[in-house]
Amino acid sequence: MLRALLLTLSVVAIAHAELCKPDAQNAFKVRISIKTALGDNAYAWDANEEYLFKAMVAFAMRRYSSKSTTQISNVLLCNVTDRVSFWFVVTDSSKNVTTVPGSEVEAAIRMNRNRINNAFLLSDKTLQFLKITSTLSPPVEPSTPVWLIVFGVVLCLIVAGIVFLVVSGIQKHKKKNKDSTERENLEEKVEVTLENGIPCEALDLKAGHINGVFAADDERFTSL
Repeated sequence: MLRALLLTLSVVAIAHAELCKPDAQNAFKVRISIKTALGDNAYAWDANEEYLFKAMVAFAMRRYSSKSTTQISNVLLCNVTDRVSFWFVVTDSSKNVTTVPGSEVEAAIRMNRNRINNAFLLSDKTLQFLKITSTLSPPVEPSTPVWLIVFGVVLCLIVAGIVFLVVSGIQKHKKKNKDSTERENLEEKVEVTLENGIPCEALDLKAGHINGVFAADDERFTSL
């Protein structure tokens, strides 16, 4: 009985070795850069991390297909390096000697990529599935609706236009009053009066006015 069990385990191990190897059918290579992502807080990649990776892949497969019965034991890892990189395949839970088509594994990984990244505190750039394209992050929705932002901008422009028109109107009104005052002052300075039909300059009361007749008489008399 023991021999039969050991023989079965050996056959399974050989079969798994054939299923999971570099560039095998339905196999995917993973490259992880923990040091780059976390710096001094980087953790060591060990058997526990490998177990978590298998669990996350099994979770992704089960979530992708509600009828899936994928177990952690169905996720095989091989060619693990210290840097860290490895290959993995997902075996068919019903037969356990064939692999799940790569298209299904890729779809499951893409659908649950954020959950897998978060489990290891990594991102698409530091947890790379080399044959699986990176998923795009969902667009960030602004906390304020777009229409409200547009309305606010338009309202600000309208208010700014009204303020500009009011200020420019006040300035024009002040300038007009100033020009009118200057014009009146100028007219007062050049104002002339008509005397006997002859235009005469306005009499400067402060400076006085010399009568030419009396001025002539004064010149005829000499001082003693």
